Amino acid sequence: MVPNDLRSFLEATKASGDLVTIDAQVDWDQELAGIGRLACERNGPAFLFTNVKDYAPKWRVATNPIANWRRMAVAFGLSADTHVRQLYDTYAEREQHPIPPVIVRDGPCKEVVVPGDKVDLFDLPVPMVHDGDGGRYLGTWDLVVSKDTKSDWVNWGMYRFMVHNERLLTGFPRPTSHLGKMLLDGYVPQAKPMPIAIAIGCDCLSHLSAAATFRIAGNEADLAGGLRGSPVELVKCNTSDLYVPANAEIVIEAEVYLDRINQEGPYGEYPGYRSGEMGNAICARVTTITHRRDPILTVDTTGFMDSSATSTSITGAIAIKRRLEANNVPVVAVYVPPEGGVHLAIVAVRKGGAEIAQRVVNVLTVRRALISKIIVVDEDVDVFNMAAVIHAFATKCHPGSGLHVVRYKGRANTLTPAYTQEERVSRSGASVALDATWPPEWPRDATPVRATLDSMYSPDVQRRVLERWSALGLK
Repeated sequence: MVPNDLRSFLEATKASGDLVTIDAQVDWDQELAGIGRLACERNGPAFLFTNVKDYAPKWRVATNPIANWRRMAVAFGLSADTHVRQLYDTYAEREQHPIPPVIVRDGPCKEVVVPGDKVDLFDLPVPMVHDGDGGRYLGTWDLVVSKDTKSDWVNWGMYRFMVHNERLLTGFPRPTSHLGKMLLDGYVPQAKPMPIAIAIGCDCLSHLSAAATFRIAGNEADLAGGLRGSPVELVKCNTSDLYVPANAEIVIEAEVYLDRINQEGPYGEYPGYRSGEMGNAICARVTTITHRRDPILTVDTTGFMDSSATSTSITGAIAIKRRLEANNVPVVAVYVPPEGGVHLAIVAVRKGGAEIAQRVVNVLTVRRALISKIIVVDEDVDVFNMAAVIHAFATKCHPGSGLHVVRYKGRANTLTPAYTQEERVSRSGASVALDATWPPEWPRDATPVRATLDSMYSPDVQRRVLERWSALGLK
């Protein structure tokens, strides 16, 4: 069964042995996030902190909801030991059957209402996530709702927000993001303040949809319904016409100033590095806060192997495959390994060679370029088996002619650690396809044969070896 809110997900994760509850006091200043950070780096459990310094007993904090494949599987209602390949297949199948949300009159997120004149963001147990961050970050595992001024398009996105003072937040939606596009194309020309709603602690598949690589003008609420197999219940905000998931733990309603900016950052981001310095960012004034009783604040302790890495791995890979298919690239499978910090994709194709590798990198950089390195492999390489991918790359990628580079300006991923400060400012960068396929013009009998059981042994020998292996009780 798919958990329909954060609390049922935590119960299911506890049952699978992947949630640890800590009742001893933990400091919100780095200690709490440090525990979560180590768990990411060691493929450890999620944590539920029930005794946060200065905030107990009213508040609880949960870290890294789906930062590994076990918890991702639980979020999908599958067994915790489901293989990542099946998770990809499940997402790809459910994505094709969107289910629109339904509107409800009330919901758990409305149990407690804090009006604007009573708002103090420091009343929330917002952690200092990393040493050296520009401040305490509220938006690390969130769902930010915004609406287009010219259409019915409603966007859910996952954007970082830092607490500036008791009532102001500063955020970092990239200009190429959907929220950034809505702001710059719609609200700024009309000199119209932009309402947003930051929902925290929703069901995991709604957050996954918010983090998804999804098409412009596509409504992530429909995607979330399809992934869940049931519609998301939405409730109207108190101070705007936006609608948020009724099961959210916390909802922060705010309005983005058009004539005001504040300093934001730096921050230890999903690529696994602190990229950039403090800089100008959007400024949002909180208009009200609503939350559940005994609320749970969700935190993604961003960095190497966090929840955004697994989320973007599965959603980004499916989006890449669909885009390549639409552009007639003979793609078979795509994997975005979480270890690559969303900067690496593995693409398997039926027919390889220099022309295909160049087409792959061209297609994936035409609008915005989040992926900077693409390894193209033949279809007999399992993209989910990194040992096989590394072997193919090391042995089949020609060091002189196997690299295909595209350079661009205005659409680069500014969080790429390798870029210079000047490149980040101009959003300039490059992506490379590393061609680890056999040239299509090589005759079949001149192509090297891989020295593995499935390639260099007869079907009969393979069968007998596998039967013997199984009889010995070996995995």
